[in-house]
Amino acid sequence: MPTALQEKIESLALEDEKAEDTTPDQTEDNGSDDEEDATEEAAAVDGAPKKKKKKNKKKKAKKPAVDGANAAAAAAAPSGPATKQTVPPTIPVSKFFPGGNYPEGQLEEYRDDNAFRTTDEEKRYLERMQHDQYNDLRKAAEVHRQVRHYAQNNIKPGMSMIEITEMIENSVRTLIEENGLEAGIAFPTGCSLNHVAAHYTPNSGDKTVLQYDDVMKIDFGTQVNGRIIDSAFTMAFNPQYDNLLAAVKDATNTGIKEAGIDVRLCDIGAAVQEVMESYEVEINGKTYQVKPIRNLNGHSIGTYHIHAGKTVPIVKGGDQTKMEEGELFAIETFGSTGKGYVHEDMECSHYMKSFNAGHVPLRLPRAKALLSTINKNFGTLAFW
Repeated sequence: MPTALQEKIESLALEDEKAEDTTPDQTEDNGSDDEEDATEEAAAVDGAPKKKKKKNKKKKAKKPAVDGANAAAAAAAPSGPATKQTVPPTIPVSKFFPGGNYPEGQLEEYRDDNAFRTTDEEKRYLERMQHDQYNDLRKAAEVHRQVRHYAQNNIKPGMSMIEITEMIENSVRTLIEENGLEAGIAFPTGCSLNHVAAHYTPNSGDKTVLQYDDVMKIDFGTQVNGRIIDSAFTMAFNPQYDNLLAAVKDATNTGIKEAGIDVRLCDIGAAVQEVMESYEVEINGKTYQVKPIRNLNGHSIGTYHIHAGKTVPIVKGGDQTKMEEGELFAIETFGSTGKGYVHEDMECSHYMKSFNAGHVPLRLPRAKALLSTINKNFGTLAFW
């Protein structure tokens, strides 16, 4: 992230005037706990210089400039409710909502046999009981929205994959006020290019650079108290890919509209496939039908559990399982101009402790230390 400009801040140290010459003058130290500004670095105040006896002149004590690297690491905190995010984002989302209630996102109305849930008093009461859970999700979603907006407006060809990843993850850490397992990054940021469909995160030393003709899938997650937001978007700078991006976006919105309590997962997949395959894209003079990648799916999400067991297909047929009340899902669609099938390749960059792993006695001290570090910093969340 860009380092903020250093600024010198002066404060006046006022002397106490004394009537008697026998009493040493004293100096007041103003502002040793100055509040940080949203776009400025805070500067610590040194103690004012000592003054000779029998002198009542006012003197100035200069505050030293703050080291830029250290100040940039701290999130700027405005004195009151924030109204506009900085660029790059440095103001935690909690400053925009001092009441602690975060905004709702896009809502889909219940349909068919579930429409009564909107008016039934008992169902409305039960819904209100989930406020804390929903509020955690909405906070994580607001962080994701602001970081996503920043990334979409600032990622450009010529940036390296590591640079893009660090830009996104550092912004998440700042806006969500990262605090161990209570709030932070939910899983490694994916920057998958072209034929790589998903789950590619650059390892240390990766020198891959984004090009103008690349199609890049950005997939990152946020979490508050284990409530995970898993969302992705695609970026392409060459307009010939516009129809490919439109196909996937339309298919995703279709999947969201089809989802709901008692809906069969296979029905969602069928609707997604129908919409996806209605699009064509012309690339370098050749026309391709957009195909869903049949062995990539959406999934259910649990607390601290990114893949909670159920999968949401994006092709017809398959799982007859129903969505149930209280479950959370990520509706994910993957469009391709190829065969519509992926296989595992390249080096691994994602690691995760098995959610259902039981206790296994370890004898090696190094293994115990590693497990302790994973439990402390990641728990059952994915890391790299």
